[in-house]
Formats: sequence, structure tokens, C-alpha cells
Amino acid sequence: MITIKSSSQLQNILEEDLSKNEKIGFVPTMGALHKGHLELVNQAQKENKVVVVSIFVNPTQFNNPNDLQNYPRTLDYDLKKCEEADVDYVFTPSEQEIYPTPDKRIFDFGLLSKVMEGKHRPGHFNGVAQVVSRLFDIVKPTNAYFGQKDFQQLAVIRKMVADYNYNTNIVACPTVREEDGLAMSSRNKLLTPSHRKSAPLIAKTLFAARNKMQEMSVKELTNWVITEINNDPLLEVEYFEIANAQTLKPINNWNDAKNLVGCIAVQAGEVRLIDNVLFKTDN
Repeated sequence: MITIKSSSQLQNILEEDLSKNEKIGFVPTMGALHKGHLELVNQAQKENKVVVVSIFVNPTQFNNPNDLQNYPRTLDYDLKKCEEADVDYVFTPSEQEIYPTPDKRIFDFGLLSKVMEGKHRPGHFNGVAQVVSRLFDIVKPTNAYFGQKDFQQLAVIRKMVADYNYNTNIVACPTVREEDGLAMSSRNKLLTPSHRKSAPLIAKTLFAARNKMQEMSVKELTNWVITEINNDPLLEVEYFEIANAQTLKPINNWNDAKNLVGCIAVQAGEVRLIDNVLFKTDN
């Protein structure tokens, strides 16, 4: 494993692989790696000759300065995990390396970036697009790997790739969960023991809701989910939406779309957690 801080150095190294038409797999991360990240790496290794992992806490996607300041940074641990996973290259750039000049670009992804996370975290997806596009320009990956836990982010990145003609295939990997159902997240490290004990209620409620969709209207089920989670005094739902899984447009009736997803954000003390579950697919 080789650790690289310079984008030009990484590009020079990868140029040889690109010239041989070798497949390059890319896993962009903000560090604080967990099993979910390593599953992305594992998938990338199965499908590519070379695997690159980036570790960069991107400031432009944080609308809350405290969230940026408190985001876990565990670089030594992350590098050890990457080495154990036999990653080829780990890219650990500085902010100056990614943004040599302030990034003024404004992306328009329509409704995809305006609902749910986009509504509650203004500017978040513009920052995601800034950093992912910059990383794609540097790495030029054949395949890039993202977890389905960040369902809306995945939709936005796919739209960015289509709109800006990136020659990169976006691979979605299933959400990896703890034994008690909690979706794995770097932010889980910040939960207090009591909030960590309550947090699995989020996934438990989502999966229960999927089983109840034949019994309730969309509005009734939405209210049920919010009430179930808010009944725990340590959790507070920020939003829960059932939406078209392709467009993310909220639905009013179960037959409004063939593919439906339920997306949720919950405040657990000082930590904000997101999760989702597919309610209906046409498969």
C-alpha cells in the first residue's frame, strides 16, 4: 500500500494503469473507516485491477461548523485498516490540494438535491458534488463505490456523472449494519452509550413500517414511524419521507411509483443519523 498526499503524484502513478486500460476502482471516504467502508473496498477489489481509497473530510459539504469540527478523524487507524485490506493507494490530500482556489461552482440537480437532506442541510449536496467531481478528475476511476445508506447522495452523484459526462460507473453497495440493525456510520463513534442503545430503534421501525404498508395509507405510516421513534426520549426525528426511489419526489399514494424508498434523519443527542429502506421495487 502506498499513501499519497499529492494529486499530481497520484495521477502520474495511475497514468500507467490508465494507459494499459486497467480498471481503477475508487472508494471516496471521509475517514473514520468501518466495516461498511471495507465492504466497498472488497467489492472494488473484485471488479478492478487497482483500488484507490481517498480520505478527506470535505469542508464544503458541512452546513454546520460544529459538525465539521466534531467529525471523527482517525487517520492512523484508517491507514492500518487500508493496509490490512490490501488497498493499492490511499490518497490523503490536504484542503489546499483539493481546493487550491475557492470552489465557486454551483451544481443544479433539480429536485434530487432539494428534498430531505437537501432541504435540511442547505448547500450539502453542492459540496458533495464539488469534492466528488474534483476527486474523479484526479483519479479518473473506471468504477466508484458508494454505500446505499446515503441513498440521496448516491442519486445526486449518479446525476452528476450523467450531467457532466464522467466516464465512471457508479456502483451502489448495500447498507452494512451492526448486529442490532443500526446502519454503520462514522458518526456512530460519537454516540453516548445511552444514545447508542436507543439508536437501533431507527432501523427496527423502518423495517417494521415496510411490513405495515398494506395496512396504512402513506400519511398514516409516515406518522406512525415518526411517533414510534419520537416515543424514545433520546431520539428526535428530523424528517421521514416516503418517496419515488428514482426521482425522490415524495408520494401521497402507494401506487404513485413502482419503486419506493423511505428515508429518515434522526437526531440522537448531538449526533445526526440517517437511514433508509426500500418499501417497494418492481423487481
